[in-house]
Parts: sequence; structure tokens; C-alpha cells
Amino acid sequence: MGWKKFFGIKENDKKTPPPDPLKDHTLSNLKPGYYVDYDLSTWEVKSGHYYDWGEGDITHEWKLDSVDDTIYLEMEQDDEVSWSVCRKIPIEQLGRGVPEHIRDHGQPPDEIRFDGKIYYFEEGGGGHFYPDGRGPEKPLLKWDYEDDSGKYYLSIEQWEEEEFEASSGIPVEEYQFINILPTE
Repeated sequence: MGWKKFFGIKENDKKTPPPDPLKDHTLSNLKPGYYVDYDLSTWEVKSGHYYDWGEGDITHEWKLDSVDDTIYLEMEQDDEVSWSVCRKIPIEQLGRGVPEHIRDHGQPPDEIRFDGKIYYFEEGGGGHFYPDGRGPEKPLLKWDYEDDSGKYYLSIEQWEEEEFEASSGIPVEEYQFINILPTE
């Protein structure tokens, strides 16, 4: 009697083993429908996207919904992996002249005052957005800002000629997200 037969394993029973909850359910492997706890709330992963900035520079983004809030979790990998959480804000909250400044000068102002802080331009560039990780790709321009403390971020995105979006965010650590569970 072979060991498989002794333990009740049939030769033709070749089902895929269930995912290992400690190994397979990591923050970087989030999928729509998963749940994760962050900041004393449970969030459902609604979608997963990525941005391709060229030369292998990829940013992954997940839209997370709780009962009364929506956040975007981003993962960037340069020399090391960095995480941030941001919320969309109306572009008008950055000042009335920001879209006009971009149209007139090809970029936003060097400083932006928002929510009692001054944010300074850090970097900008063009890339492609892949909704749901597939496409079709959408070209965009993005400008990133940071306050003096490095604890608060602003981003401005330009889609096509006249469509602008803004978001504010903070850096986070992977350990702040716990109880990652799939829906099945």
C-alpha cells in the first residue's frame, strides 16, 4: 500500500490546493472582492489598476471602500517598496488657478497651499494608466507634491486636454493592513 492510498489521497484527485492564508494573501496580491482591515475599518477591494511610467517604473493602485469612505492604496517600487493611501479631492480645493496654470505653462505651480499646509513640487511626468490591470491604456500626466515634513502628499493628474484630478495622501506601512481575506 502506497503512502497516498494510506492517507486517502486518490491518484486522480488533482485539485489545486487552497491558498495559504499566511503566504498568498499579502497586500501586494490584493484582488477585487478581498477584504482588509486598516485604520479601525474593514475595506473591500473594489478594483486594482496600475500605472506604467516607462523604463520598468510601475505603480500599483487598489480602490478600497468602507461603509462611508473610499481610499486608494498605492504601491511603488524603486530601490524599495513604498506604500501610500490617498483620497480624491476636487481640483478646485487646490486653488482656482491650478488648471489654468497647467494650460498656460505646461505644468502646475511650484507651490500649492492646501488644508493649512504648503506643498512643494517633487516630480512629474507622463505615463499610461491600465484600468483593472488590463486596459485599454489611457495616457496621463502626473505631478507629485510633498510638504516639508514628508508626511503629506498631493498629486495632480491631467487626462486629455481639460480633465484634471487631484488627491491628497500619506505614507503608510504594509503592517498597518491586517486580516486580508478573499471573498471565497
